[in-house]
Amino acid sequence: MEAETTPTGTDTDGSRPALAAVRRGEGPPVVLAHGFTQTGRLWGPMAEDLSVDHLVVAVDLPGHGDSRGVRADLVTGAELLGDAGGRGAYVGYSMGARYCLHLALARPDLVTCLVLVSGTAGIDDEAERTARRLADERLADELDPPAGGPDPLPLGAFLDRWLAQPLFAGLPPAAAGTGERLRNDPVGLAWSLRLAGTGTQRPLWSDVGGLAMPVVVVTGARDTKFSALGRRLAAAIGANARHAVVPDAGHAPHLERPGDVADLVRRAVERSAGRSHGSPAT
Repeated sequence: MEAETTPTGTDTDGSRPALAAVRRGEGPPVVLAHGFTQTGRLWGPMAEDLSVDHLVVAVDLPGHGDSRGVRADLVTGAELLGDAGGRGAYVGYSMGARYCLHLALARPDLVTCLVLVSGTAGIDDEAERTARRLADERLADELDPPAGGPDPLPLGAFLDRWLAQPLFAGLPPAAAGTGERLRNDPVGLAWSLRLAGTGTQRPLWSDVGGLAMPVVVVTGARDTKFSALGRRLAAAIGANARHAVVPDAGHAPHLERPGDVADLVRRAVERSAGRSHGSPAT
């Protein structure tokens, strides 16, 4: 099946916005929710692999890609993600994992299984959460300065600095997709930080035990911070959750080891359908 693009709307006229999405393949639906500064076209070989035997719905999240004009916080953005993806398996990376987690809690009828890649249920400590929110607002102001402020930082310079973080140290330049990231609108990214940054999120650790669908929490072995968060998240969810550690990968295991993560998604989909998926992830 050829890729089909769903157009986006905006919320500037007061109507309910729609998120853009690209659909390809046939089979059980798998909805992909990307990370900050990415787009739905930045899943690389993993999405190609899954589209062989799944309908892959790659969504542009609020403020990103062809959804650049949509302004939404995590709660509203999760509703819009569910509108765009419909019922299926949801796979979220980093920021996208937080959107997917909100959707699974609010609309479990839409989420047959959940794969959270390098995600978190939020920052517990209120002071730390406030500090993160203020830091994200400062980043947003670099991309979209207030009236009378300095000139905006060019998007290319912002992305160079973003990808230079230690989190992405093992990410090959070819897999980083800088060219696709440059399709983003700086103002859209700024509003994503302001409305849906990690510091805006209410901690969900006490809520996730209510999730009943199969959940796989995926982290890279080199990403010790998020591997610790992943262990905690899987434990908080309970017996229906597993923590899968991808060897020789950092914060973006789906880009560094796409075949390994595609296999984990397939097993999660099969598990949700009641079929055998082989040995458990470790």
